Amino acid sequence: MADLAVLRRWLGVVMVAMAAAAARAGGGLSAAEALGMNWGTQASHPLPPKVVAQLLKDNGVKKVKLFDADQDTLSALAGTGIEVMVAIPNVMLDSITDYDTAKEWVRRNVSRYNFDGGVTIKYVAVGNEPFLAAYNGTFDKVTLPALMNIQNALNDAGLGDSIKATVPLNADVYNSPADQQVPSAGRFRADIADLMTQMVQFLANNSAPFTVNIYPFISLYLNDNFPVDFAFFDGGATPGADNGISYTNVFDANFDTLVAALKAVGHGDMPIIVGEVGWPTDGDKHATAAYAQRFYNGLLRRLAANAGTPLRPGQYIEVYLFGLLDEDAKSVAPGSFERHWGILRFDGQPKYPVDLTGQGQNTMLVPAKDVQYLSRTWCVVNTNAKDTSKLADNINFACTFADCTALGYGSTCAGMDANGNASYAFNAYFQVQNQKDEACDFQGLAMPTQTDPSTPACNFTVQIAATAPPGRPPPAGDRPPCWLASFHLFLLH
Repeated sequence: MADLAVLRRWLGVVMVAMAAAAARAGGGLSAAEALGMNWGTQASHPLPPKVVAQLLKDNGVKKVKLFDADQDTLSALAGTGIEVMVAIPNVMLDSITDYDTAKEWVRRNVSRYNFDGGVTIKYVAVGNEPFLAAYNGTFDKVTLPALMNIQNALNDAGLGDSIKATVPLNADVYNSPADQQVPSAGRFRADIADLMTQMVQFLANNSAPFTVNIYPFISLYLNDNFPVDFAFFDGGATPGADNGISYTNVFDANFDTLVAALKAVGHGDMPIIVGEVGWPTDGDKHATAAYAQRFYNGLLRRLAANAGTPLRPGQYIEVYLFGLLDEDAKSVAPGSFERHWGILRFDGQPKYPVDLTGQGQNTMLVPAKDVQYLSRTWCVVNTNAKDTSKLADNINFACTFADCTALGYGSTCAGMDANGNASYAFNAYFQVQNQKDEACDFQGLAMPTQTDPSTPACNFTVQIAATAPPGRPPPAGDRPPCWLASFHLFLLH
């Protein structure tokens, strides 16, 4: 067809840029049973774990994927019956290559919760996208030994039949040749092909799944020429063909590229978990609540129908949505949207209607209960200030230690005047600092107010009461990068 060459180029961008789609063989399960949530906690003011655990239960979420094995989080999940994927961060992989250390990790973070009324742990995620090309091989030599040690430690503890170790991977671990950009040509990336083959074999030997992440949003973010409809599931895209198979969305194309890569190493029927899939609502012109709702409505309908993909039709897909809550301390190195993946706001309040059962009902999620907020006080620019020469420097300071991503081009708070931008930045810092008096001065350029400065498009937040020490800055590895040094120039226009 005339558009096939263009579509192949689109697929090429997608396969390098985002995580791949996946499906797991099986049948007869409802969307609610298949659906999981990623619960990230990179926030200046995270919700208390017990509040989040109740939030998951209230919305019928039966599976949750974590990024660590935090004791408070796991204690909150005890007795809920929610299936849990605990995780070992990448920075710990090297230590887990020692078997005694792996055994101790399993004892402290898995075995201790394995009792009636405990935590229903089903998976251990060993690392998070450790073979990402951008890491330049940092974790290549330690990931597989760590995976093997954790699974063997689970086996030795008598838990290996019910709890499996897996490695959540980015889709850049596989691709299609430049001259054959179609899913059926999928192969593991050349520099890690042997490593991936060994890993897949080990997973197969232990009846463990392959876990991979998929982000159609990234296709739009990276390429203005990418056809918008191809990122969604409602049939508006021009289809592309691959050996007689028609692809109408990038999720299916990416999914089946992985299936082809697995088939090429002799494991085309391996169970696959979609570890992350989602759509952000701010921080980019394509990151909108309307697009997020459109994406989830299509995805959840497919899950409810067990639609599968062209290479695995009519099959159950185990999926973990990314994510549950916005996280204002995430790194924005990939893009400002990184802090806005939540289906819910930072405080557990719904952003838009979404039906997790996939039945198409226009209903809001159940909000978080018993959320404690700081006082209804905001920090805004002092329009009576005589010397405004330091305004830019103070905005830059505020945005270095607070989340100003909603002010960027295409975001919800773009379009305000200089005073509006300054007020948003000052308030963001004021809230992160738990509304301390000295956090709303900025050399006399700011003042507190009890009048909500929000606009119809832009919400000036009041933070939830802190569960961490007051004034805690974002973790060192997740602080805003150097782009903020010049961000104030944009804000002042």
